[in-house]
Amino acid sequence: MSRFRLRDYTPRGLYARLAALVAVPVIAIFAIFTYYYYQEHISDVNEKLSQSIAREVGLIIDLCADPNLDAARQADIEDQLGLRFDCAFEGGLAWPPGAAERFGYGQVLRGQLASVTEQTVDVRSINNGAMLDFRSSAQGAVVRVEIDRKRALAANTHFTIVWVLLAALFMMALAFAFLRNQVRSILRLTEAAKAFGRGRDMPGFRPSGATEIRDAARAVTDMRSRLTAFTEQRTAMLAGVSHDLRTPLTRLKLQLAMMEPSDEIDGARADLDDMSKMLDEYLAFASGEEGERPEELRLDHITRTVAERIDGAKVSESESITVTVRPMALTRTLTNLMSNAVGYGTRCKVRLKKGPRMAEIWFDDDGPGIPAEKREDAFRPFHRLDDARSQNVSGTGLGLTLARDFARSHGGDIRLEDSDLGGLRVRLRLPY
Repeated sequence: MSRFRLRDYTPRGLYARLAALVAVPVIAIFAIFTYYYYQEHISDVNEKLSQSIAREVGLIIDLCADPNLDAARQADIEDQLGLRFDCAFEGGLAWPPGAAERFGYGQVLRGQLASVTEQTVDVRSINNGAMLDFRSSAQGAVVRVEIDRKRALAANTHFTIVWVLLAALFMMALAFAFLRNQVRSILRLTEAAKAFGRGRDMPGFRPSGATEIRDAARAVTDMRSRLTAFTEQRTAMLAGVSHDLRTPLTRLKLQLAMMEPSDEIDGARADLDDMSKMLDEYLAFASGEEGERPEELRLDHITRTVAERIDGAKVSESESITVTVRPMALTRTLTNLMSNAVGYGTRCKVRLKKGPRMAEIWFDDDGPGIPAEKREDAFRPFHRLDDARSQNVSGTGLGLTLARDFARSHGGDIRLEDSDLGGLRVRLRLPY
């Protein structure tokens, strides 16, 4: 049996949750107020009005039973009571066209009229809403009493509810506008943090919103400044080390070039080439191509271009995919992944897939693969897998590390899986 969790039934977005936090109490209070207003206050007011009318109708019934009632006295009573009545209405029990059988509180009025007369009193409303009719058979004649509608029930009561509703909507609109501005500041901070994490600048970004949001934005910008300074220092240090090492390497290459060719000389040259490549990879790992600006590129074109330079790599047909990446970093990553696949196997099958938000490149090889429990270790810098991958393959152990750094700096990721070819599958994911 699943446990009840409120978060499963509430909105997931911050703005939606805050809006619900404002709207739900306001709507609940308005509904309770409306119910109480009509059921308690308005019903009490109409009951009092009905009691007053009932007393006046009782008086009229007594007056109609008086044979000495003349027209002058009736007119004087009508002016005093603010109503009109006819003790011998010639229309009989027939109602005029458009007379409604009931109105909102007719039942309450009938109950009060029953306390002053035992005869059945019929209550109807004229269509124009100005008058209410009461009829009773007395002394064998029909008595009609016409009373102004405002005296029969509390008129225009809906205006109060309308004004309360408009005030509630106005306050909710102000609250939503305020919440949207605050959430907008959070969203801008989120976008800036994503851009900073991918090595990009966000022009025009500045702290805004509430004090806490401004403090968080300043903390993010300060963190980016410190990380940028640290990266620049590391890059400068490794660049200096690389430069210092390249000078003796160059002298060694010149000395070997002047010596007579032999197997030992060829081996020494190969070792020097490997050392130069290692220095390049160390420097690339340290700098991460931070100085390179992202560009819009055709991922399928670049993948085929790189595959053409690597023997054993073959790219299957795919649809057009455009991504925004750093070109040299992408080329280096594709080269490393294809070279690894060909180096540890005999062939590399490359496939491109276009998902809803992410483009994927699958690199399948027929090599020995990597056990599932050691795949995360493969991304560690300078780490070599003794059991799964041959130590005879040259390299520094930075290929997958650089590939993951590249993917994550562009908002993607990289995964290792079992390949259909029997070896390893590397899935590179990039947003487009």
